[in-house]
Amino acid sequence: MRRSCLARRTYCFFRFAVLLALAACSSEPQDFAEATIADLQDRMHRGELTSEQLVRWYLQRIETVDRLGPTLNAILEINPAALQSARALDEERRQSGPRGPMHGIPVILKANIDTADRMHTSAGSLALANHRPAVDAFVVTRLREAGAVILGKANLSEWANFRSTRSSSGWSSIGGQTRNPYDVSRNPCGSSSGSAVSVAANLTVVAVGTETDGSVVCPSGINGIVGIKPTLGLISRSGIIPIAHSQDTAGPMARSVRDAAILLGAMTGVDDDDPASANPQDVPADFTANLTADGLSGKRIGVIRSYFGAGSNPSVEAILEASIEALKSAGAEVVESIQIDTSDMDEAEYTVLLYEFKDDLNRYLATSGAPLRSLADIIEFNDANSEVVMPVFDQDIMLDSQSKGPLTDDAYLQALATSKRVARSAIDDTLAEHQLDALIAPTNGPAWLTDHINGDTFRIGSSSLAAVSGYPSVTVPAGFVSHLPIGLSFMGRANSDKQLIEIAYAFEQLTAVRRAPEL
Repeated sequence: MRRSCLARRTYCFFRFAVLLALAACSSEPQDFAEATIADLQDRMHRGELTSEQLVRWYLQRIETVDRLGPTLNAILEINPAALQSARALDEERRQSGPRGPMHGIPVILKANIDTADRMHTSAGSLALANHRPAVDAFVVTRLREAGAVILGKANLSEWANFRSTRSSSGWSSIGGQTRNPYDVSRNPCGSSSGSAVSVAANLTVVAVGTETDGSVVCPSGINGIVGIKPTLGLISRSGIIPIAHSQDTAGPMARSVRDAAILLGAMTGVDDDDPASANPQDVPADFTANLTADGLSGKRIGVIRSYFGAGSNPSVEAILEASIEALKSAGAEVVESIQIDTSDMDEAEYTVLLYEFKDDLNRYLATSGAPLRSLADIIEFNDANSEVVMPVFDQDIMLDSQSKGPLTDDAYLQALATSKRVARSAIDDTLAEHQLDALIAPTNGPAWLTDHINGDTFRIGSSSLAAVSGYPSVTVPAGFVSHLPIGLSFMGRANSDKQLIEIAYAFEQLTAVRRAPEL
């Protein structure tokens, strides 16, 4: 009953916002599907569009596509202040001009990012269904300052996919199962599932996801969009429900590299409350500067042949080979067979995540005004409400994490040192040995059929090196297996985010692979 009541509340809240928007809308219908930030800013500059009209269009799009049409279940809730915010930003534009490229642009946030408004920060869990933080996450403050309109919050893999080893990515006890817009029977990957689907299906202009290992790049790749997993510390972690402080970061998700770079610029900033926050000297003034079609000329790119699932799908291999040929045609030098041994990294990484999840989540819950104050409380709530919280999968990861000791344990300290050493050496040494600017590997394989009995079926991935090292990674659409998107990941050394974006942009302009899902 708890879940059904919450679902009715969220849906009625959502319908109320949409009906208000549609009732007040008198302009000629427009179609903003696949529109870029530059397109929208140009129309607003010429007086052909307002932010309020744009928000109304997305509200209607969410109603018809996410709720009534293919029922993608990407959006958990709409910001009831979105229209008010858009109107205020329109008036500001008339009075003093735009603040920058994000002025009046709708953004969807993953539902583990704090907002001090009438929306909830739940991580998709019924345990935090009524959690309304008193303070915006630092990244939300930055977005509001940039003039973005926070349109709503996206569904996600519950607890950012750190509840069970048998989870179904994109499923949460509040939002149910998010579906892949390219094939609704297939999985959207996780944990930033709703963020990726909302961008791919044109339910928003851009979205914010979060990643510990793969949760930005995998859903971006599988849903045919661009995702940036930045260098750890480039984006503040303050006010985001954590998994592990040594790997967690938010990241932009968009339909184009330029739009993702614009969003990244709006999200970055030095946060005194985040110990990992970037040195101001490491934060570029503009991530979109120097985005040119010839950005691959003279670059040296290494091809990782030892990624997870390498060789398991000939169609993915064919896309990788085609991407290599495209890079060469654009003037890049390609080192084609990079073998990287990370056999000592995987177990150590998981140990780190189990330890840090307990410690970091307890700190977040104790200081954010959440209704439950510890991981132990969450586990107890889940057990007491198992019929609605755990009808699909259990909480074995949470139980394992709860059993861990403090972050002073030798087991944790050794695992942390091992995982970081292996991952960082693998990237730094490989780049130095071959004098490379970047490494590439397939981001994902074809989306698997969603299976609530057996859970996820990950067969291909390459996220762990960048995730564990804390180094940047950018995924760009690279091809299709049948109708299902495949991404290509560009990885580099620490703080090479801007260079990777430039390389990824040139690849995107050269290949122009993305196509919208046929909904």
